[in-house]
Amino acid sequence: MAKQSSKTPARASSRAIPPIPKKDAQLKEDIRLLGRLLGDVVRDQEGDAVFEVVETIRQTAVRFRREADVQAGADLNKLLKKLGREETVTVVRAFSYFSHLANIAEDQHQHRTRRAAQLADDKPEEGSVALTLDKLAEAGVTGAAVRKFFREALISPVLTAHPTEVQRKSILDAENEIARLLAERDGPMTNRERTRNSELLHSRITMLWQTRLLRYTKLSVADEINNALSYYRLTFLSELPALYEDIDTDIAEQFPQRGAAAAAGRDLPNYVQMGSWIGGDRDGNPNVNADTMRYALTRQSTTILGFYLEQVHTLGAELAISTFLAGVSPELDQLANASPDTSDHRADEQYRRALIYIYARLAATARALGATHLMRPEVGPAPAYASANEFVADLDVLVESLKGHHGISLVKPRLAKLRRAGEIFGFHLATLDMRQSSDVHERTLTELFARAQVEADYSKLSEEEKIALLLAELDKPRLLYSPYIEYTDETVSELSILRAAGEIRQRFGSRAIRNYIISHTETVSDLLEVLLLQRETGLLRGDDKKASVGDVELMVIPLFETIPDLRLAPTIMEQLMAIPQVRKLIAKQGDLQEVMLGYSDSNKDGGFLTSNWELYKAETSLVQVFNKAGVKLRLFHGRGGTVGRGGGPSYDAILAQPAGTVNGQIRLTEQGEIIASKFSNPEIGRRNLELLVAATLEASLRPQPGDNRHAKKLAEFEQVMGELSELAYKAYRNLVYETPGFTDYFFSSTPIKEIAELNIGSRPASRKASQRIEDLRAIPWGFSWGQCRLLLPGWYGFGTAIEQWLTAGNGDRNKRVTTLRAMFKEMPLFATLLSNMDMVMSKTDLAVASRYSEMVADRKLRNSIFKRIVAEHERVTTSLTLITGHKERLANNPLLARSIKNRFAYLDPLNHLQVELIKRHRALMKDGKIDDRVRRGIQLSINGLAAGLRNTG
Repeated sequence: MAKQSSKTPARASSRAIPPIPKKDAQLKEDIRLLGRLLGDVVRDQEGDAVFEVVETIRQTAVRFRREADVQAGADLNKLLKKLGREETVTVVRAFSYFSHLANIAEDQHQHRTRRAAQLADDKPEEGSVALTLDKLAEAGVTGAAVRKFFREALISPVLTAHPTEVQRKSILDAENEIARLLAERDGPMTNRERTRNSELLHSRITMLWQTRLLRYTKLSVADEINNALSYYRLTFLSELPALYEDIDTDIAEQFPQRGAAAAAGRDLPNYVQMGSWIGGDRDGNPNVNADTMRYALTRQSTTILGFYLEQVHTLGAELAISTFLAGVSPELDQLANASPDTSDHRADEQYRRALIYIYARLAATARALGATHLMRPEVGPAPAYASANEFVADLDVLVESLKGHHGISLVKPRLAKLRRAGEIFGFHLATLDMRQSSDVHERTLTELFARAQVEADYSKLSEEEKIALLLAELDKPRLLYSPYIEYTDETVSELSILRAAGEIRQRFGSRAIRNYIISHTETVSDLLEVLLLQRETGLLRGDDKKASVGDVELMVIPLFETIPDLRLAPTIMEQLMAIPQVRKLIAKQGDLQEVMLGYSDSNKDGGFLTSNWELYKAETSLVQVFNKAGVKLRLFHGRGGTVGRGGGPSYDAILAQPAGTVNGQIRLTEQGEIIASKFSNPEIGRRNLELLVAATLEASLRPQPGDNRHAKKLAEFEQVMGELSELAYKAYRNLVYETPGFTDYFFSSTPIKEIAELNIGSRPASRKASQRIEDLRAIPWGFSWGQCRLLLPGWYGFGTAIEQWLTAGNGDRNKRVTTLRAMFKEMPLFATLLSNMDMVMSKTDLAVASRYSEMVADRKLRNSIFKRIVAEHERVTTSLTLITGHKERLANNPLLARSIKNRFAYLDPLNHLQVELIKRHRALMKDGKIDDRVRRGIQLSINGLAAGLRNTG
């Protein structure tokens, strides 16, 4: 690395790393093995000379980082500066691939240690449903209450295509195979088998080396849809039904029942349902339209029906039961006799014949819903299913017949899971949400009102006038739209999308599309506008008895994103639910209304501490408003990958929610590279799904202390949080929005411009063609800070807030420190906030960040702003130590601490080379030139750093 000036902060993370405990020795061996094999591949593919360069850089970087060897830092700097363009790209590739391989080893070790713990004592682990049920039983929660929770719950992970996923599917597939081969080595193997395994690993890493890490063309929405579907095939289709089965068993063991009650209790409804935004989220994405929604549902349906066909075919091979040896029910006989299979060879195999009939019906259904080809043609024709319920009913015939004829043990291995999958996924696979910005709705209605000669300029009306007009229109039987009038392309597109939603619901079932989310909800009229647009497109129908509002097909969901919007959320919802027409619609929704809260924009708007506090306050106030209105609240958490955008462990985040805000209902987004890290491995995916269920169960049913002492302490803690938030908000806003030149500093000192050029999503990086931070999407904002190793959105402002609050206590500093420590121990929100900040700070490296600051041409501006960032970093470090009592970061998570520190040695060269490449790229751009090798090197470094740092998107 570059020689540090006296102004450059010391490298706090370069202390020697403590020895790896015995239980983690296998992880070290796996990383060494994969690293050695990668080195062999580099030598094979690029030659000895290139290998020696990479290896020398690796050894020097390790010595510098792990041994705090100053001379090694100077040597590393010289080595990297001497690299030519081709060598630079090769070095970047090598260190990027190592980050990917280290992730595989760590994920495998995580699974290994969990498995070892389970084998050692077979006790329920933290975060499991079994342990949560133990806790609830000890707290006096009854089995009836638990079963009621599962009957009424909705837990929905929603996959989005937000562009921080920098991996191609082909890379993911290769890495999954490497993970499988690495897992094989944990079992007993002969020397020959182990050698063969190493050879296969070598071949897979070779394949990885010869496969492009990057996309050279922009992703389309169709690409994003198909990429997301791969996670269903990898994880969700198999693991979700299996998880249901395990949870049924856990409940039965903790709260046993007998007879009919026990049988009913093991057939709980679908409390976990998958959601998606990919193909329906058109906020700022001009590439999403009616056709992409139709394509999304067709591809989703093709995926799930393909799975059903495969499972039914396999069941047909397995259930070769002869009626000469076991009887069947009359219903099963009837199903079998409807089969197109008339072969004498299967005359006594009624289950097989029934399954051939089910297969034929599924094949007909798949064709009717748009599948273009089937892997195995059916034996003969059969009518398509009208709904997934009919398919499940046919499977039930098999289940009941087996149970009634000594075949109950044949149900569990495959048939029970297939039946559960049919209930969970239907023929739609996942519910597709629709999302659009409120200003688009306003423009659309402004045109409709004007063309219908109802209101010349709706957009200019006051809020009160808008509400009055919208409510009046909702009660009128005629439409504003006319097929004989020409409208702008935007209006035509918006109306066609809503009409397509109606068609999709008719075709794929009502669960296919259920929600309409309004970005930038700022007023009641923003919500009423979407109701009126639904009325215009047949999704909201009038009451049969009179013209007033009757049934609405899509729940209208506000998204409150910025700090001002979050503060207005309770008032807006109170006003909305007080409107009789709206309250009637909510009643028909089961007296349930969803509200979405945005973590990304609130963070970009107000900083980490204030964003979390304003979200907490909004949730608490919304609970009060909804309780008063007699409506059940479901919160949809728009959490991103990085901590600054609501990332961090979902389990802890759910448990930290204010009392009464979960209540068995929760949806949350899974975004970008987090989807791959959570769900590309089936075992890890299953664990993450169980964590969601366990946390929602505990947060909903755990008894809340009701004594005055607890209430008084909570009120005191919340008062402190409010004061800290105000101070942190001022510090953050002062730097980001009030410091002259900060925007120039950000755009120069981070790879934001280069990230915008990456082909990692179908959505542009900025909402408008400007260099205003206000217009920049929160995702590239956070991603850029992660690349330059500052991760500023995850901590800035906290240190100033703590320091100022402690000195404002009129001499009672010690008392205030005691209060903060008590909050850390007793207030889940504060504890989770500090835990996430601790993790972010462990990944922050000021010495690396100082190199990026050198790209700011204005030296005075550069020194001024970076000095402020360094000072705040010091304050945050001091504050964390003061409150938690730990000088070292991640003291309570030594495995993660070691992982991060071990990775730093391999990230340093990537950061260094990224800076050098960006400098070259920008210099060429000034002269109107582009060097594709330089640009590719930058993009490869972005990929490697994202993989190495993990949750930074």
